Amino acid sequence: MGGNRGQNIPKRTLKELLEEQKGQENEREINEYIQSLLSKLNSRNIEQVQQHLRTLIDAIEKDLDGTVSLLFGGSVSKSTYAQGLSDIDVLVQVNNSDLDTSNPEEALSYFISRIKDRLPNTQVERGDLAVTVTFSSGYEIQLLPSVKTKTGYKVPKPGLNEWSNVVRPKKFAEKLTKTNQSNGNKIIPMIKLFKSINDNSPRECQISGYHIESLAIDVFKNNRVYPRTIKDALVTFCQRASEVVLNPLKDNTGQSIHVDEYMGVSRSVERRRVSHHLNDLYGQMNSVNSVDKWKDILKE
Repeated sequence: MGGNRGQNIPKRTLKELLEEQKGQENEREINEYIQSLLSKLNSRNIEQVQQHLRTLIDAIEKDLDGTVSLLFGGSVSKSTYAQGLSDIDVLVQVNNSDLDTSNPEEALSYFISRIKDRLPNTQVERGDLAVTVTFSSGYEIQLLPSVKTKTGYKVPKPGLNEWSNVVRPKKFAEKLTKTNQSNGNKIIPMIKLFKSINDNSPRECQISGYHIESLAIDVFKNNRVYPRTIKDALVTFCQRASEVVLNPLKDNTGQSIHVDEYMGVSRSVERRRVSHHLNDLYGQMNSVNSVDKWKDILKE
């Protein structure tokens, strides 16, 4: 009886054991590399950013009745900011001032005038919705005007010189935070990595930062088993987002009907192009297991 013990245990060759060990070492090296890359993406001079913001507040408040307050409405508030990749988006809340009765174009013109007076040698550009200030330090700060109503704040409507419905940027940030926490705190770091990939992708395959964040919420909202590593989260995101991106995503902040209106209707040419790009990224990530190949994917 004793002589039959272990007869059904399959034996593994030395080659197989060495290959497994090599795979584990490669996986560890890849994850260490990803952590080092995230450290670079996370590095930013908080004190310098705050100084820039104080300067902008002083400029806007000059000769203005009422008060101005700032709310981080973009990647900073959601912790998905990545140095060199994301603008610092700020919702400029104007309270009890002459701007309360102005239209968005008038508010933007006022911002530009006051900022240029205060910072004559700084690059100030006007967009459809916001003013972008580029400091010599390299930081870009986007100022989105908003006016206070009894029920909340309104921001400019895309393509129209009128204010939107009441917006709820904090609601979106809270949802993203909840998704991140329920997935082992892997989602926000994953978003930063994907923004790095997105920033270096062909222009026709790039999507907005807000769209990336919304896709991440949708992809991981019902995840029963959270990803073991940030690398796992990135692979899963590219795989599932390649399907999700084919259809419009509802905007929960109130700024518009969908977060991705710029991509058109379901299965539009733009959506299929991005879907193909995401699926191609998934194929690359799923088939390589070396640091050098991952450096190529992450475009460092």
